This record gives sequence, structure tokens and C-alpha cells, in this order.
Amino acid sequence: MTEAPDDPIAFVFINEVAIIEHLTRTAAERALPAGLSLAGFVVLNHMIRMRHERRAPARIANAVQVTKGAMTGTLKRLEASGWISVTPDPDDGRGKVVMLTPEGRAIRETALKVLTPEFAPVQRAVSDDEMRLALPILQKVRAALDAARD
Repeated sequence: MTEAPDDPIAFVFINEVAIIEHLTRTAAERALPAGLSLAGFVVLNHMIRMRHERRAPARIANAVQVTKGAMTGTLKRLEASGWISVTPDPDDGRGKVVMLTPEGRAIRETALKVLTPEFAPVQRAVSDDEMRLALPILQKVRAALDAARD
């Protein structure tokens, strides 16, 4: 890639990350199993990755950076497919909690299987060792951006 010579390195770095995000989002949207949107996959993946057994919809919305209204729509579609359950919060009668179902875990695993071939070009171009070296830097960038939003 060629950048303008005066562009700050932070911009060039973030721009590369943004382009990668766009390319992977487009590939994922094409490959996901029928009925599973990228927004739905993000919710299922978040719940599993963070090991949340129960989570308030507002907390999920905040974590994945969408409005409560957008999250409500995503959760309704996931629930209609049987991939999550949304029930009253036993600790707060006014709230609700989201829980993954076994079917939700299974569709996430299916999604990972169909997404894996989409990333084959990356695996051919970048070794596992190189990815492991880059990961701490990316995690540090994510943590800094995440802290700045709160």
C-alpha cells in the first residue's frame, strides 16, 4: 500500500486495520450460514468469547457498539431462530437477560467452519508465528480505543 508521505503513522496503521475490517466483513457476510447475519454472529461470538452465560441486552449493545434499538432487532432475530433466549432478569424485574442456547453455540461453530476458508489467503501470506507476534499489538490498540470510548 502507498500512503501519502505526510500521513501520521497512527492514521496509516488504523487505516490498514479499517481496510482489513471492511474486507473481512464483506467476506463474512457472503459466507455465513443462511439466516445468520453478521450482527447475529457478532452477538453469538461475543457471548462465547467473553464466556457470558447471561448478559443484559444493553451491556451487549455497549460491548459491540450498537444502539439498544439495533440490538433489540438483532436479539429478536436470534431468538426467533432459537439461537438465544431472552427472559426476565431474576435479579431485576424490569430488565432482561440473554442466554445462548445449545443451537446458538452450534450455529456459531458452523459459522466458524464456513468462515475459515475465507481466511485461507491470510494463512498463506502470514505465518502463524507472525500472527502471534502481531496479536499483542492489535490487542493493545483495541484496549486503548475501548478505554477511550468509556
